[in-house]
This record gives sequence, structure tokens and C-alpha cells, in this order.
Amino acid sequence: MAEADWTVLNDGLSADSLKRGAIAASAVGGAPNGGGDFVYGMNSLEVVDGAAGLFVNDVNFAPAAYGQSIRGVVKRGASGAVTGWSPFFFVCAQGASVNDNGYLLGLEDDDPHRIVLRKGTLADGVPSDDGGGVLRSSDLTYENDTWLHLRLDAVVNESGDVVLNAYINDLDVNDVDSPVWEAIDGITEFVDDALGIASGSLPYTSGRVGYGAHVEDVTRRSLFDHIEVRRQTGFA
Repeated sequence: MAEADWTVLNDGLSADSLKRGAIAASAVGGAPNGGGDFVYGMNSLEVVDGAAGLFVNDVNFAPAAYGQSIRGVVKRGASGAVTGWSPFFFVCAQGASVNDNGYLLGLEDDDPHRIVLRKGTLADGVPSDDGGGVLRSSDLTYENDTWLHLRLDAVVNESGDVVLNAYINDLDVNDVDSPVWEAIDGITEFVDDALGIASGSLPYTSGRVGYGAHVEDVTRRSLFDHIEVRRQTGFA
């Protein structure tokens, strides 16, 4: 996707605090398997606590009327410390602000870190504890500076349920252009039911899709590459 397809979320950290843009892959440890010369990065330049992100602004995506899917490569890059930030993908964001709610799939703020599926505000990112809307967590943990190729699907049923599934592509075997999607151990299907019983709140049946990062200190680096999005065109 091109730069023009993305819009910065409102109410997020400024570029003076959280610098973002394309960066040479060689400067951040190299591209993921099959990647090119550049990746997209975010680097906190000040001691701040907040988040920033981007959403797809294309027709029928801002917002999408039904569910969405996002696939991309992400890593917690080598930083000033081993904790203090969390990069994430999101679907079904309820508005164009970091203060809006959505479904997040990201790398928790911990060392080593797990892949976490969370429901809540984008501004909070993916915390290191099991509270704050965490729905599922991976069994495996990962070291910082490790590229992970992830996918999050939100499928809206006619009943009003939202079915969430998360997948991973093994980059040691399959490059970014030829993914083989497999379930993430520990992140089984989650049905956010129309009555709001499973998650404790009503499901998000439409919204925006994109990616972002939460930071809590200076020199925290999040890196992204090969992001793809899709939308559901009718009830499943």
C-alpha cells in the first residue's frame, strides 16, 4: 500500500515525540525474510507516555461496514531498554483516534514478549499483564529484535457475533510474499458475542484497520513491514 492510503490517528503523540517513517532496513538489523530495502519505523525521541498509529483511509475502509483482516510483519526493535513499548495491529477501531476502542494483535510490553490479542483502547497498546482487556496470549515468548509475521481476522456474523482469529507465518520457512498461515499456540478462536458476555462488553462490528505503537519512555523502537488489509463485504 502507498503512503497516501494511510492517515495518522487523531490525539496521538506528535512526530516530535514519536518519530515515524520509512527507514533503511540495514539500519535496524535487516528486513524480514523476503523483504526489501526499507521498513516502516517508530522511534520515541522524548520521555513520553502515549501512542500513535495510522489507519487505512481508502473508500469502504474508513470505516469498513463489516469486519476486517490485517496481515503484516512487526518487531520490537533494539531499544534503549528491554521494556517500555508495544507495537500492534488493529481492526474494528471505533473511530479515528488513539483513544477509540478496537481489537489489537500485538507484542506485549515484556521481555521476552508474547503475542497478545486484546480488546480496548488503542492508546494503551498491549500491556504486560493479563488485565486490561486481554483476550488471548501466545504460549511461546519471543526475544526483542525478532520479526514476526502476524494476521488478525475479525469476521462479523449476521447474529452480531464477531469471530476473532489470529495466525502466524514462520519466517524461517516462508517469506513475506508466500505466507503459510498457522494458528498461534495459545490464541484460539475468540467469539465476541452479541450479548457482550465473553469479553464483558458489546462487540465491535465495524470500524477502521491499521497499526501503531504505545511507548512509555525514550528510544523505544517499533518496526513494521509488508502490511496488507482486507475487508468483509457482507455478513458471514
